[in-house]
Amino acid sequence: MAAFAESTPCWVDVSLPDLEAGKRFYGELFGWTFGQDSGAAYGHYRAAYGHYTEAFSGGRRVAGLAAKKDGRMPTVWGVYFATSDAVALMDRITRAGGRTVQPPTALGPFGVMAQAADPAGAVFGLWQSEEGWGFEKTGLPGSFCWTELYTRDKERVDPFYETVFGFRGTDLPDSSVDFRIWSLAGTEAAVVGGAADSEPGQADTEPGQAGAEPGPADTEPGPVGAIGGRSVITDAFPAEMPAHFLVYFSVSDCDTTAGTVVRLGGRITTPPFDIQYGRMAALMDNQGAAFAVLAEPERWPER
Repeated sequence: MAAFAESTPCWVDVSLPDLEAGKRFYGELFGWTFGQDSGAAYGHYRAAYGHYTEAFSGGRRVAGLAAKKDGRMPTVWGVYFATSDAVALMDRITRAGGRTVQPPTALGPFGVMAQAADPAGAVFGLWQSEEGWGFEKTGLPGSFCWTELYTRDKERVDPFYETVFGFRGTDLPDSSVDFRIWSLAGTEAAVVGGAADSEPGQADTEPGQAGAEPGPADTEPGPVGAIGGRSVITDAFPAEMPAHFLVYFSVSDCDTTAGTVVRLGGRITTPPFDIQYGRMAALMDNQGAAFAVLAEPERWPER
């Protein structure tokens, strides 16, 4: 399997107090099935981070669930960006004003993982894997489709991400909110596997997904190759909300998904509403991990 393009989202996982409860919640919510919990294949990961399991949608790898080893750790979804050299990238991160959260660590055959924080404190992951370990399905119901950074300090973080990852930021001046779309110059030609230009057994995406993706309401499509966005945390948000990445999953019916979250013991933090790209909602699982869902019915064929 070929590698993901440099700086593109290649994996998401969630840290939970109760791994088995998380499997029940997301299994019913998204129809996920799960691989073996830790075991020999995850020996390196388990020793460093605790129990871990992969989630599958239609037999394709879509996310990870981890059991927190320390109750003081946040219960949160995290996103990982692909890199060919995690050590060199971490050096760029620290020189640009970020900090190391978890230094690059080899995880057996899966590659090298690291975690960092931007100058405003938002945590993200790095993943180095010559074999292209990561998503096998994106942009379809039950899988990752988008990520957004929420920050109070755009003046520091905008140049940080553009310097560290080579993101090309496009502000949307006609939007009702302060929002920037990130893209990679030449992404449509640079991807050699993963979320676009896939081969059998690689990431399964909906045609056209490499173009504009969901941002806030009243925004215009972004540049070709959009891979994420940046929003500003305003006074409309709780004062205690930290800088963070929000992970989006595709669903076939946003309202039904939101209702299922409540039935399973989670809650709705932003009720379903229509945006230019479909219908979305911000949700929280029954252990406190926040995520969002997006339904784009006009893009998806019947399955």
